[in-house]
Amino acid sequence: MKKHALLVFALAILANICLGQKATHTFALGDSTFLLDNKPFQIISGEMHCTRIPRAYWRARMQMAKAMGLNTIGTYVFWNAEEPEEGKFDFTGNNDIAEFVRIAKEEGLWVVLRPSPYACAEWEFGGYPWWLLKDKSLKVRSKDPKFLKYYHDYIMQLGKQLSPLLVTNGGNILMVQIENEYGSYSDDKDYLDINRKIFREGGFSSLLFTCDGPSQMPRGYLPGYLPAVNGLDNPKEVKTLINKYHDGKGPYYIAEWYPGWFDSWGSPHNGSNADDDAKKLDTVLSAGISINLYMFHGGTTRGFMNGANMSKTDPYAPQTASYDYDAPLDEAGNPAPKFFKFREVIEKHLPPGQKLPPVPAKTPAIAIKQIKLNQKASLFSHPGQPVINQVPLCFEDLNQGYGFVLYRTTLKNATSGLLKITEMRDFATVYIDGKRVGVLDRRLKQDSLQISSPDANAVLDILVENNGRINYGPFLIDNRQGITDKVTLGGSDLTGWKMYRFPFTSLSGFTFSRNKPNDHPEPVLFKGTFTLTKTGDTYLDMRGFGKGFVFLNGHNLGKYWYIGPQQTIYVPACWLKKGINQITVFDELKSNHASITTLDHPLLNEVVKD
Repeated sequence: MKKHALLVFALAILANICLGQKATHTFALGDSTFLLDNKPFQIISGEMHCTRIPRAYWRARMQMAKAMGLNTIGTYVFWNAEEPEEGKFDFTGNNDIAEFVRIAKEEGLWVVLRPSPYACAEWEFGGYPWWLLKDKSLKVRSKDPKFLKYYHDYIMQLGKQLSPLLVTNGGNILMVQIENEYGSYSDDKDYLDINRKIFREGGFSSLLFTCDGPSQMPRGYLPGYLPAVNGLDNPKEVKTLINKYHDGKGPYYIAEWYPGWFDSWGSPHNGSNADDDAKKLDTVLSAGISINLYMFHGGTTRGFMNGANMSKTDPYAPQTASYDYDAPLDEAGNPAPKFFKFREVIEKHLPPGQKLPPVPAKTPAIAIKQIKLNQKASLFSHPGQPVINQVPLCFEDLNQGYGFVLYRTTLKNATSGLLKITEMRDFATVYIDGKRVGVLDRRLKQDSLQISSPDANAVLDILVENNGRINYGPFLIDNRQGITDKVTLGGSDLTGWKMYRFPFTSLSGFTFSRNKPNDHPEPVLFKGTFTLTKTGDTYLDMRGFGKGFVFLNGHNLGKYWYIGPQQTIYVPACWLKKGINQITVFDELKSNHASITTLDHPLLNEVVKD
């Protein structure tokens, strides 16, 4: 009988393999803890986002997570990255969230997935696609049928990618978040339940949860589903709060605990005390509470994907490209002192007999001496074909999401007066006959300046930059970019506009010539090449430059701005190559750059006051 039983068991295993079936786990809510395969399980998680980390480094970052003692990765999914154009989905390259999850499984890590269409995350428009704003009547994050259709279509596509990776299907996704900090925005429980239904239809059959700050939870939780808390680390308060909104029981999950913070342009670099944070982490883990460190590793917000904050009392504040966050892993993925302090704490709470793997070595960094920028292309010399309209059109009406738009009109008379741009979003440089006469910055609530046109038929140019759509709060729905209303001079409307689009999705279409000095500042692309015999992480030193972005070997590395606090741009070694490399720097404020250098370390806390 024993031999027969063993034979039957072996045949069953073989049948499962042949049929492609996978071993599954169970994950459930206990009264006080999560239950993995019916055993208590404490989530010790750290947040990372695949779009902020070069794909080549995903595995290395996860190995660092394991070495610090994490057993889980928390991650947002950004809708605007996965569906950059309406109906055109991109789950490749750095957007391949399914592969990110699979690598986590290979590295022995569980995943808490946060794909709710709204993410916040200091990410452009909170993760919503810009093209939703093309319809002025559409209202995001609401029961608007037009919005819900797009939302539904996205989650159906995302479900195809990720539902096979749920823990109940043999994967490593433990839970799925259906909305994010909704209590900071509204309190419509019907809308929250629509979220739930859409996720279920998309194949997300796992545990669902919401998360909110302590004061926002009454508005943002969905009855019957686990309400996680953000920004609270007092165990008694965490348990009391979750008990109140979850039928008097747990489990207890801090979905966002902040051992650091993000940076905004013009403000000092943020950070927190590592010793204090380690004590708080120890207290939480000792109480049996599950936790997600936001962030474990922030990385970089590349391209034009940084968001911005704004409230009724606080001015518009765009965020930096560096998302270092003062996290346990720095922007380049190397362990900071905080990493080792947290590792010591987590090690105390490991199950008997379990040991942490050794900490991987740091990635070598290099400094590159002077890189000559010997070619340039003026933006004004490559305007392309304009869109012509009597009144200025915003980015969305021009079918453009990010980058810059050059607005041009002719001043028929020699005119002096106050030039005012009503609802300008977000940063503008103003020129008359090619000479800059002023700069307007939404951060500083600047929307007007005195100008003087000495000659009739002078050309007025206004170069407007999307500096990052608002990602949090009540102004989320008011996010159209560019000149969103009108331009007046001396109180009279200016009409007859030509609008030139510069989305900078690539640098094609620009013709470069020898870099010669210029008598006056204008927006210019500076290009150069350099040769390497070895590669390593490095940091472009942007001190001396004005405001713009950098392309290197075809990658948009993100924005810089002389005001700081970020004064360097991180260059991952995997995007450099032995041999010839090409760099292009766009600067809208300063001219006559002849070279650029790199450092072997970042500069993230140098604020420059005008």
